[in-house]
Amino acid sequence: MHPEHLSIPAGRIPVEASCWAVPGAVATVLLHPATAVTQDYYAAFAAWLAGQGFNVVTYDYRGTGRSRPHTLRGFKATMSAWIDKDVAAVTRWAEGRFPGLPLLAVGHSVGGHAIGLSPETARLRAAVLVASHAGATHTVRGLKERLRVRFVLRVLAPLLCGVFGYMPGKRIGLGEDLPRGVMLQWARWTALPRYFFDDPSMDAGRRMARVELPLLVLGFDDDPWANPQAVDMLVSHLVNARIERRNIDPRASGVPAVGHMGFFRRRCEAALWPQVADWLHAQLEQVEAPRHAAR
Repeated sequence: MHPEHLSIPAGRIPVEASCWAVPGAVATVLLHPATAVTQDYYAAFAAWLAGQGFNVVTYDYRGTGRSRPHTLRGFKATMSAWIDKDVAAVTRWAEGRFPGLPLLAVGHSVGGHAIGLSPETARLRAAVLVASHAGATHTVRGLKERLRVRFVLRVLAPLLCGVFGYMPGKRIGLGEDLPRGVMLQWARWTALPRYFFDDPSMDAGRRMARVELPLLVLGFDDDPWANPQAVDMLVSHLVNARIERRNIDPRASGVPAVGHMGFFRRRCEAALWPQVADWLHAQLEQVEAPRHAAR
């Protein structure tokens, strides 16, 4: 199955997206990516999810992947703009493209933050958060990893953003390049005790309290970043959501490793991907059952 490639207006900046549209789809799933990860990384999972009866939309945040301009030097973008503008544009586009179909979402890492923070989440029927956590560096598990992350975010990032005008992630093996504003805002949040909940401009606690959806929250025992403490810090603010938490031991599931990035790799297809599809189908059925009873 080959997706349709398209541009979605997000203010003055288009967001490049891909859409897997299937006949007789039961719902549309938006796939919100992680930081420094392009939509191509999610293509296998998106195609598989389309095979389970869902339309699927993937995309690249402004300044990344196919949404990257000719040069990132001087390109203005922030992580909060990803959440407030790009997520909103993609959500409204999908609702207009597939009117009448329920909207669902899967958010990876910062993509899960977007589900919690975006006002457009009110348009969703249900959502899944994969390895989403409050990214304060003091919660990173393991001293060596914690020191490495702090060095990258507090020393290397400001230095390289000053030299290059953007974060050259590809050159140093840290995923995709990132706009300067994105990298520096993210780095600042990670230094705060409660991540962006300590940034008054985000108003994150109030925004997350508005979410009233069913949420499936997936964490993995071998993820040093989205560990239970860091996940708790995030989801504890989703006070009105109906949350189902699952902490997964990869080896008990027959998968050698998952970590922070591995859930969307092919090796997880048989053991882990059905948990998402089955849960999403179940949320749709729970809504449909009372409707049929009323009829």
